[in-house]
Amino acid sequence: MITATWHGHSCFSFDFDATKVIIDPFLSESPTADIKPDEVEADFILLTHGHGDHLGDTIDIAKRTGATVVAPYELASYCGAQGIEVHPMHIGGGYDFPWGRVQLTIAHHGSALIGDDGSIIYLGNPCGFLLKVQEKCIYFAGDTGLFLDMKLIGDRNRLDLAILPIGDNFTMGVDDAVTAAEYLKPKVVIPMHYGTWELIDVDPQAFADGAEKVGVKAVVLEVGESYTME
Repeated sequence: MITATWHGHSCFSFDFDATKVIIDPFLSESPTADIKPDEVEADFILLTHGHGDHLGDTIDIAKRTGATVVAPYELASYCGAQGIEVHPMHIGGGYDFPWGRVQLTIAHHGSALIGDDGSIIYLGNPCGFLLKVQEKCIYFAGDTGLFLDMKLIGDRNRLDLAILPIGDNFTMGVDDAVTAAEYLKPKVVIPMHYGTWELIDVDPQAFADGAEKVGVKAVVLEVGESYTME
């Protein structure tokens, strides 16, 4: 059994039976998060890119829990320099962890930290994740615009779940996310990266209705709510 819980913005935690994985743990500064960083239990932390609303509380959580951070090489190297355990990867590459396989996909976005003085710390390419766990396949898009290779991802994988950004401005908006769902053809799609701030405050039901029209079941979670795959 796999349980995915939305903690607001793009942060999801997954319970893979004995293994706990969290993606993009932006919590302490998130206006919508339902948990605090010191409440997180994690064996692995997956990072899609280095923006502050995704890197978030990774360093503190990893130091407290001993979790391994899985991220693109440059971002993993940055995290490793903070004294935590990391597993660097890069786009297209995959690795078989004891709990499942992780493969990095492309994402059209950026990846950098902005220093207090306005300086930019470049952290490599952004990514999405394909997770193959317990005979299930999950696509976590990360922050991205629509791209045609999503159709290739859908054609090559029987996706049980896709998690897509819909908030517009920084990522796909509702209409493009519906097209992404049509390309990917997952059994279920869950929207993310919306409602955190007014700038990305879109209607998730509009996305759900659009996804249903292209034959994809959409599940809109409330913050703190979970979706379970048997």
